Amino acid sequence: MVETLKKRFFAHVSRHPNIEWEDVETRIKGDSTLLRALTSMEESGGEPDVLLLDDGALILCDFAKETPLLRRGLCYDEAALKSRTKNPPKGDACSQAKGMGVSLIDEAIYRKMQSIEEIDLKTSSWIATPKEVREKGGALFMEHRYGRTFVFHNGADSYYSVRGWRGYIVLK
Repeated sequence: MVETLKKRFFAHVSRHPNIEWEDVETRIKGDSTLLRALTSMEESGGEPDVLLLDDGALILCDFAKETPLLRRGLCYDEAALKSRTKNPPKGDACSQAKGMGVSLIDEAIYRKMQSIEEIDLKTSSWIATPKEVREKGGALFMEHRYGRTFVFHNGADSYYSVRGWRGYIVLK
């Protein structure tokens, strides 16, 4: 997995200028929990790569052009899944992310990714939703259309074949 990430790192250097591979590798090596999560991201189609956030945090996040195929067709969280009595989806984004050992990206990470490279031109991704929105039954998702990045809301129990989720891991 480290070799796969290294190849992607050097194939897409514009995603992470001023970041040295050796720094990334040092943070990854020997962390079996992180490597398992990273492998799950890769195996489910996320194509994880390195991203430096504005606050200085270094993360690994899903940079697949479209939201990963194996993570689509899900409602937002377990509560939404349980409330869906007719035609329930196969699962939910939050539980799937937790099971993989990653966090759902938030609006700031999504916008940072979009500032580097356009993603979700045909799909959309659930994002970490503020408590006050979720308590009212909603959840947020984002996509990129017409040269713009949009944040939308929907009932957390909704699901679509082209909506999935993207995740990230903080490198310590």
